[in-house]
Amino acid sequence: MSETTREGDDGPGRGLPSGRAVGALVRGLVDFVLPPVCFVCEAPLNAAPGLCMSCWSRLSWIERPYCARLGTPLAYDLGEDALSAEAIADPPPFDRARAVCLHDEISRELVHGFKYRDRLELGAAMARWMARAGAELVRDADVIVPVPLHRRRLWQRRFNQAAVLANSLAATSGKPAELRALLRIRATRRQVGLERKSRQSNVRGAFAVEPQAQHVIAKRRVLLVDDVYTTGATVKACTRALLRGGASHVDILTFARVVSPASLTI
Repeated sequence: MSETTREGDDGPGRGLPSGRAVGALVRGLVDFVLPPVCFVCEAPLNAAPGLCMSCWSRLSWIERPYCARLGTPLAYDLGEDALSAEAIADPPPFDRARAVCLHDEISRELVHGFKYRDRLELGAAMARWMARAGAELVRDADVIVPVPLHRRRLWQRRFNQAAVLANSLAATSGKPAELRALLRIRATRRQVGLERKSRQSNVRGAFAVEPQAQHVIAKRRVLLVDDVYTTGATVKACTRALLRGGASHVDILTFARVVSPASLTI
C-alpha cells in the first residue's frame, strides 16, 4: 500500500520545529544548564552575559565634558571643542581619540580576560560599547584598521585583540575593516612597565602601511582601533605610519584609557 498524504496531514517534515525554534530551544537549554554570569565577578544574571549592576556601576565611564582632541575627561564643561592642557602643549598627530572608560579595576579585568585568557566573547561586548562611545568617529571613518601585532607575538598569542575589535566594529557599522593594512615591521619589547620615553623609542619606526594596501589607505580617514590607550606611544607611531602611507586623517578608538589623576583636575 503506497503512502499518500491526505489533505490536513502534516506530511514529510511538516509539524517539525523550525530551525529558528530549535535554535531558541538550544539557547534556552544552554542558559538553563549554564546561566549567564557577569563578565567580571561571575554573579548570575537574568539576561544575556554582560556586567552585573555592581560591576557596571564601578566601571569609570568616560562622558562629556572631555577634551575634543584626546578624549580625556575635563573637570569643567568649557564647550564642545574645548582642549585639555596636554592637547594644547603636545598636540598628537591624530585628529581625535575616544575611549569607553578609564583603565581601572573593572576595565582591567575585562581587557585581561579578553587579551590573555582567550575570552573572545568579551571582545564583542567591548566593541559594542566602543561603537557607542566613538559613534562620531565610526560615522566619519572610511576604513577601520587595528593596531597590528608582530608575527612572532601573533603566533604566541594566537589572535590579535585589536583585530577582533576592528572586525566587530566593522560588522555592526558596515564600514570596511582592513586587518592587514598596517604592519608591525619590527619586533618590539612589551610596552608594559616601560616609562613614557622608553615606550616612544620602543615603537619608533616599528610600523608601516602594507604596500599592497596603500590604495585603501590613501586619502582616506582611518579609524585606528586598540584595546587600551596608555601613554599614546603606540597609536601615535601607528598614526605617523598611516599618514606617511597616504591617509588623510586618523582617529583613535580604544576600550580603555589610562589617565593620570593630575590630569583629571584640569
